[in-house]
Amino acid sequence: MKNFFTSIRLILFFLFVVLISVDLERDSVHISEDVLEELRVQNFADFEEVIDNWDRTNVSSLIQINNEADVLSKRNDLIEYIWKDEFPDSDQVGFMENVVDSSYEDIESLEKIDAFRVIMENQVSSIAYHFKAHNSNGNLIIYVQGHKGDFYWGRETIKFFLDNNYDVLAFSMPLMGIGNENYYASATTEFGALLLADHNAFFYLETEEFSPIKYYVHPIAVVLNYLAEDYDTIAMTGISGGGWTTTLYSALDPRIDKSYPVSGSHPLYLYTNNLRMDLSLGGDYEYFVKDLYEISNFLELYILGSYGEGRNQVQILNEFDDCCYAGTGYLTYEGIVSSKVSLLGLGNFEVFSDTSHQTHNISSTALQVILEDITK
Repeated sequence: MKNFFTSIRLILFFLFVVLISVDLERDSVHISEDVLEELRVQNFADFEEVIDNWDRTNVSSLIQINNEADVLSKRNDLIEYIWKDEFPDSDQVGFMENVVDSSYEDIESLEKIDAFRVIMENQVSSIAYHFKAHNSNGNLIIYVQGHKGDFYWGRETIKFFLDNNYDVLAFSMPLMGIGNENYYASATTEFGALLLADHNAFFYLETEEFSPIKYYVHPIAVVLNYLAEDYDTIAMTGISGGGWTTTLYSALDPRIDKSYPVSGSHPLYLYTNNLRMDLSLGGDYEYFVKDLYEISNFLELYILGSYGEGRNQVQILNEFDDCCYAGTGYLTYEGIVSSKVSLLGLGNFEVFSDTSHQTHNISSTALQVILEDITK
């Protein structure tokens, strides 16, 4: 009997090791059609209780953009709301050339790293790295990491673009990344002195003179003012909160020729009907700033980021994402947004549903989709 239980334990241990190994490598493992079908069934079941609610939204009625004047008006209103002024024309940033960072020194396609530092209200700062490729093709891609933290988490994405001769400008989200590891900014508010340890503290900083949304986009704007003239084209991508940032920033700045937000957003009518998310609307500050979305909702942001000569937005969503924006809810708006951009006469919008993995990441499949689209 003792030998029997020993054998059972060994079998269970072996199965555990196999499952862990598959989990660690699942981003690179091809998912068979049978497994895909099973996942789709399970995924549908997750949404089964609320799927009817999607049909109760008239998606077209949410879009109040009918011509170029509407595009420009909404963009100007967003800029006024965020900066309380015009779009920044300053390129005054802290600059450090030839930064030595051992985290990236083994990337053979990397020639050098320069760093930029932007300091904003309440001493909230952002440090960006400008990765220069050895054989740069004269094009830039901006990468924004999500809530996971430092843009080092996007190291493989950065390396991928460097290997393909693109320079990369990398940002972390506010309060995260280099310089923020052991430091918390603070703000004096009507509620007292607040430690800015989390994005949700930003709810208490909103005034008629200041919008904390500025923290997310201002560093990109001023660093791009410094660099933009050096590049033929500028593209942008990001994961999760970085995908959200890509969606918003490309709507604000037409210098972004092509944008690829990954797992960054759904319109609110999908978000609140999504059993994978918190039905009590738990989440991060930036997703629930009502004043922002009253100016331009997500559907309209997609249009603003897509519209313009030579502009294009491919929204990438992981169908089996284990965090956010999974499923096929995008089918309720993709055609409508795409048609609206087409009717405006310039630009393109589409969604790529990535079925190659089950994680909240930018997959190798998605990177190839981005690379092929950039070079069109």
